[in-house]
Amino acid sequence: MAFSNLSEKLQETFRRLRGKGKLGEKDVDEALRQVKLALLEADVNFRVVRSFVNRVKERAIGHEVLNSLTPGQMVIKIVHEELTKLMGEKAEKLVISDRTPTVYLFAGLQGAGKTTTVGKLGVFLRKQGRRPLLAAADVYRPAAAKQLQILGEQNDLPVYVGDGKNPVLIASEAIEQARQLQRDVVLIDTAGRLHINEELMGELQKIKKAADPAEILLVVDAMTGQDAVTVAQSFNEKLGITGLILTKLDSDTRGGAALSIREVTGCPIKFIGTGEKMDGIEVFHPERLASRILGMGDVLTLIEKAEAAVEAEQAKDLMKKIQKDQFTLEDFLQQMRQVQKMGPLDQVFSMLPGIKPKQLKGMAIDERSLKHIEAIIQSMTPQERQTPQIINASRRKRIARGAGRPVQEVNRLLNQFEQSRKMMKQLTNLGKGKGGFPKLPFM
Repeated sequence: MAFSNLSEKLQETFRRLRGKGKLGEKDVDEALRQVKLALLEADVNFRVVRSFVNRVKERAIGHEVLNSLTPGQMVIKIVHEELTKLMGEKAEKLVISDRTPTVYLFAGLQGAGKTTTVGKLGVFLRKQGRRPLLAAADVYRPAAAKQLQILGEQNDLPVYVGDGKNPVLIASEAIEQARQLQRDVVLIDTAGRLHINEELMGELQKIKKAADPAEILLVVDAMTGQDAVTVAQSFNEKLGITGLILTKLDSDTRGGAALSIREVTGCPIKFIGTGEKMDGIEVFHPERLASRILGMGDVLTLIEKAEAAVEAEQAKDLMKKIQKDQFTLEDFLQQMRQVQKMGPLDQVFSMLPGIKPKQLKGMAIDERSLKHIEAIIQSMTPQERQTPQIINASRRKRIARGAGRPVQEVNRLLNQFEQSRKMMKQLTNLGKGKGGFPKLPFM
């Protein structure tokens, strides 16, 4: 899960802080020392950490905080606000050009996930009512154009390939093709290049001049940490990037790039990659991510994902069952299929307030695991599916034999069911608006 290591350390630090009735400067200093260590371990830029901690300390040792009735909560509030500022305060929208089509130029190192990101953003923009065309201007990587064509075919997006030799010409012709096809957005995929390669950087500058893009979007691999920040600085100096897209953020347990890159480069993070599927891209919301890191949840993103994936009537029926303690293994299987559309389970449940990273370990479910779960549940009697509490050791052995799976998998499934049942109960409480959270629209 993204930021799991950092999140766990920060939440533990603030749990101890909340336990103190009154805070002194020494308490704040010790808490901020732990925050500083956690950020450095997360590979956040040292200068960024120092500046961040100083800003928090300056606000946290003020009269208003130390004399507050809930000083621990006040410190956490300050950290949340400063984390949000660190990452850019608010979501940054893509610039839409006055001329049609609007052109977005993609750059980055080889292997950062540029081509896939071009396809994902094409799908995203189409959902927003746009009509994108993809341009295959990566003429160096074998089968790069073919990869983009396949993504285009799979997602009903036109792709312009051109002569496959001259990236500057391909970019210009793609824009003209978009006008002819009445496409209002062009996404130009370019070859991955090292920022120290002057010849290739010069070529990118020529593409920029020919295409006159509304945005130059740098795609960086979040898992490379401080290297991603260095790359962004160099590309920005030579090309003048307008926005960043962080890929593989869902796999980055540290988070150093996301927490450093805006402060160091001055460039806003516009999107983050959240999975391998074509819908695995999200607008970057600094405040929501800060809340997730501090264990406050991310209810707004959860609502957006739920509205896109979960059928309202089914969700209402499920809520009634959970409230009446009638949630069964058959319901669990149905929900697993629905929730999978929202992304990996650990990511979904991490958006709930108060959920600790260690509670989410072992909750990731892939397609093959889902089939195993289905086989295990189908090997149960109707009574066992309705009341899993009756499944004793001998029943577990029989179910395992029937499903052709180890007994350990049966045990794991039953544990996951119980854990999910409790979390679903918590989710319905959020739906009622308890604790000041908004009512979820699908409940």
